[in-house]
Amino acid sequence: MTIAIKALTADETTARMDALVEILCDVVDGGGSVNFLAPMDRGMARSFWQGVVPAVASGDRVLFVAEDASGPVGTVQLEIVRKPNQPHRCEVAKLLVHRRARRQGIASKLMQALEAEARRQGRTLLTMDTVNGSPAEALYRGLGFQAAGVIPRYALGTTGKLEDTLVMYKELG
Repeated sequence: MTIAIKALTADETTARMDALVEILCDVVDGGGSVNFLAPMDRGMARSFWQGVVPAVASGDRVLFVAEDASGPVGTVQLEIVRKPNQPHRCEVAKLLVHRRARRQGIASKLMQALEAEARRQGRTLLTMDTVNGSPAEALYRGLGFQAAGVIPRYALGTTGKLEDTLVMYKELG
């Protein structure tokens, strides 16, 4: 299966809205803790993605999509930090891969594209958080992210149980 990774414009994001909603719903309903509770409400998922469009249009966010022959199967977002004292930093958000497309290296390819864009923009530090002890933590560690620390009982997981979050970072060379 051939996977293409690309950064979307705001118009391209809007054109792929149904597929993006499907990916978010699938990830949350499959146990992915990405700020939502299961079962994922499709209207809430659509509202989330509609909120991403203006940030993409303004350049405050870069949305990458992984597509196969059937369309989008994964996404990740690079949030551009605009604080005057942090021109070197970006945040990683919402690495999502549909369950039907997992275990094919898509998450790693999305993250490679994200890192390349951060470097292109002159950024040298990526930050993010994930559920402590989750499969996502293992993925990020494998990609060179390091642990900064754990915040106990940080957020509700998809089932409504409080979970610890792990703050991670990666210095880009």
